[in-house]
Amino acid sequence: MAIDVASLAPLFAPESVAVIGASSEPLKIGGRPIGFLKNNGYKGRILPINPKASEIQGLPAFPTLGDVDGPVDLAICAVPGAHAMATLKACAKKGVRSVVMFSAGFAEVSEEGRIAQAEMASFARQSGIRLMGPNCMGIANVRTGMIASFHPAFMFPQPKDGHIGLVSQSGAFGGHCMQMARERGVGFSYMVTTGNEADVQASDALAYLATDPHVAVIMLYLEGCRDGARMIEALEIARRNNKPVVAIKLGRTDAGAKAAQSHTAALAGADNVFEAVFKQYGVYRAYNIEEFFDVGVATSIGCMPRNNKVGLVTVSGGVGVLMADDAAARGLDVEELPAATQAKFKKLVPFAGVTNPLDVTGQIMNDRTLLEQAVNLVLDESDYGSLVCFQGASSADPQFAADQLAVWSRVKARFPDRLVTVSGLLSADFIKVLEANGIPTSRDPTHSLRAIAALHGFAKAFAEPFSRPHVALATQHLPSGSLNEIDAMAVLAHAGLDVVAERLATTADAAVAAADAAGYPCVMKVVSADLVHKSDVGGVKLNLADQHAVRAAFDDIMRSVKSAAPKAKLDGCLVAPMITARGIETIIGVTQDPVFGPVVMFGLGGIFVEALHDVAFRLAPFDDAEAHRMIREIRTYKVLEGLRGAPASDIDALAKALAAVSRFAAANVGQQVSLEANPFLVRPRGQGAIALDAVVTVGVPAHIV
Repeated sequence: MAIDVASLAPLFAPESVAVIGASSEPLKIGGRPIGFLKNNGYKGRILPINPKASEIQGLPAFPTLGDVDGPVDLAICAVPGAHAMATLKACAKKGVRSVVMFSAGFAEVSEEGRIAQAEMASFARQSGIRLMGPNCMGIANVRTGMIASFHPAFMFPQPKDGHIGLVSQSGAFGGHCMQMARERGVGFSYMVTTGNEADVQASDALAYLATDPHVAVIMLYLEGCRDGARMIEALEIARRNNKPVVAIKLGRTDAGAKAAQSHTAALAGADNVFEAVFKQYGVYRAYNIEEFFDVGVATSIGCMPRNNKVGLVTVSGGVGVLMADDAAARGLDVEELPAATQAKFKKLVPFAGVTNPLDVTGQIMNDRTLLEQAVNLVLDESDYGSLVCFQGASSADPQFAADQLAVWSRVKARFPDRLVTVSGLLSADFIKVLEANGIPTSRDPTHSLRAIAALHGFAKAFAEPFSRPHVALATQHLPSGSLNEIDAMAVLAHAGLDVVAERLATTADAAVAAADAAGYPCVMKVVSADLVHKSDVGGVKLNLADQHAVRAAFDDIMRSVKSAAPKAKLDGCLVAPMITARGIETIIGVTQDPVFGPVVMFGLGGIFVEALHDVAFRLAPFDDAEAHRMIREIRTYKVLEGLRGAPASDIDALAKALAAVSRFAAANVGQQVSLEANPFLVRPRGQGAIALDAVVTVGVPAHIV
């Protein structure tokens, strides 16, 4: 189902909010939203609903929704779970267009609860109500003061000038981030917690925020995903609108996945597939709360660097080395300063380190103009897209701090297109002033570099053309079940891969005839859908030079396989020419993910895939450009470029093969195709690539991990 962004407007920007189960006690769940709406300056109508009170927290109360005059855009359901369905029906009768349901006790606790939740979701759809929850902590439009939540973070007014949209499947996590933001003086424009996602999912909220001009970056906390197509649509909307997404995805381990599923009743999915989704759509993945928050805030504050070159300025030589190491590890370019620039700074501080990092030393305490001179030199006389300055504890001196704030204000005004960051033991007031001027801060300079790498990743992703190719669904049905190698290779050929020519022989005489046609030397392999690793049962013979060798090999293979695997169904032996051309063995696979559908896998073959698990994944379908990015992602990519005099591989042919397989997988999505071309031989540049062996199953979902 496509995302209906327009239908979410009454939920995100309502002009009237009813609180069903409203309480005069401001600390109760039914009382908090009323106080939050009042204290945060919400200008719309606040409508407490309670049959036992005529006034609640200074506002006129109504016995029922039906007693409210005029329309109600949003209703907050703060009643016990047993009354949730009746409340939803009352909302439908009134014509309420959206509901936030705090009520718990549904799919997160029992099968009975899951059934009740499904009934509510069905009723909401039929009634045209957008339902958030149940078991959620609500939604906040901070700009308008519309706080439909009971989290204590909203007891205090939030900054209303922020540009961060937060989407969290966990209410407590969302509120925690809002509290962190308030303490740091960082503004969020939205907080959305989706809970059990009976209707509105994290994907819907992500799509809405991606179209909102007041959102500069979206922070996304995921425990699972039920609808992969909807998540992909939301990420595509964000990508088209150049909205950076910073995500935390739980369930990286089996233990974590089980915990996430029990907490939200969500399907966690294979983590390597989520990783592929994030890479494919330019999402930055964080691995802890600090990283999630810091990168999100830095992205909302700083500009995107024009390149990956970073200038490093430090008051400590040792910290400068730490910065340089970390920058290089993150793929940033620590290019040396021009020789003329180095010479200029040497005149100012003869004992300074002047390559990059530029070590201004403790002399900045004696000459308070030195820091600004250093930064201006670095940015004036180089092409660094970003800069990190480590100030240490120098700003602890109030007078020096005032001087530095003036310096950074002038620097940012002079270089508005550079990503300038400051690190050190900075006071809260110092941080607020810098970040208000578009300068992200950190206590640890490597965290500044982490943010710079993230912003460069966003800039690079947005600069690259992106489109998933449209693929028509296949009309031809493939044979079902596990295919023997002859049929499997035919499927690969149909998918657009070059395959080695093979002939099936059921007798020794037929094998000789096939070898005569294929040419010598040749290869012989047993054909059986029951056998994946044929060499393990003596089912492979290589480099057969003549008819005598072929006849003997056929008899030997059949005898060995029958002995080692007596229950396997044998279709004969295939005979193929022996491929002697040089090349690199790789593996191409297709697996069916229960959330996202067909996923393509790539890695080097042999011990690399088995021992190192050095593989990359992408959702199907994708184009040649995405295939090239996928290929470059594996750690052993340099092997394909050619090592120690070996020729470079035909990476273009490999990319075309990967893209072709992805289109085939997408076209046959309904047939649940899983395949593995292994080895897929990539020849030297200009000579193409060819599949030498294949395993294919149709209609039997499987994972390749």
